Amino acid sequence: MQTYPEATLYVVATPIGNLADISLRALYVLQRVDAIACEDKRHTQPLLRQYGIEKPLLAVHQHNEAEAAQLVVERLQRGERVAYVSDAGTPAVSDPGARLVAAVRAAGLKIMPLPGASSVTTVLSAAGVTRAEGSSESGTSFVFAGFLPSKAAERDAAIAGLQRDTRAIVILEAPHRIEALARAMAVLQGRPITVGRELTKQFEEIATMPAQDFAAWLDAGPQRTRGEFALVLHAASAFEGPDDSLRVLKLLLAELPLKTAVKLAADITGAPRNELYDTALQLKNA
Repeated sequence: MQTYPEATLYVVATPIGNLADISLRALYVLQRVDAIACEDKRHTQPLLRQYGIEKPLLAVHQHNEAEAAQLVVERLQRGERVAYVSDAGTPAVSDPGARLVAAVRAAGLKIMPLPGASSVTTVLSAAGVTRAEGSSESGTSFVFAGFLPSKAAERDAAIAGLQRDTRAIVILEAPHRIEALARAMAVLQGRPITVGRELTKQFEEIATMPAQDFAAWLDAGPQRTRGEFALVLHAASAFEGPDDSLRVLKLLLAELPLKTAVKLAADITGAPRNELYDTALQLKNA
């Protein structure tokens, strides 16, 4: 049986919605530690009370993480056990916690992770993602993109980068930005996307659709823009194919110099740049 030593930071995953998703091991450790560092005391204290746990709480959030981490390190150096929890799910995955873990590691102290609920793995398990079509490798390959930029231009650039990646991609988003994200993702056209809304909660909703239909899906019901979102952009072909790359190249050549058009066409479609360059020369000469 695993022991739970002193002078250790326990990184504890908590439910993302359903209180029954807490692990027995997490409950044991949370009852055993000397203090619990958390993202928001107002969220964590009621959560702990649901399980009958009362412990001193230390606020460690994105605005004070660097300074608060040193206070946690001092406690650990005195031989205390300290747990860290974020508001929901696994800490340090698009949540505070990474700086705290880094500070504890830099101090030469022990860190013990307690796995549990995560919106990333939850939505992936319901998406049925596979490797890019035509790949000879087995298993699932995916990229965790987390939250995309909130500014429109930066978000569009990020989505253009995702379009060039043929692997499955997990994206998180908040309700107040989900409609803007859905509109921006329409450029991905028919590439499938699985939308997980309010995962593990009473009004959980999971649906798969072409990316170009995402905005219309949200508009179909007022409740669909509420709650937290975890999305999976499914794996795509290695590149869109000769017909698509030729179409993109022709459109770009009509507006841009040859070299610029070739570079952008290669970036957008994933087609080999040398082949696109030869094709562009033929089109110009014609």
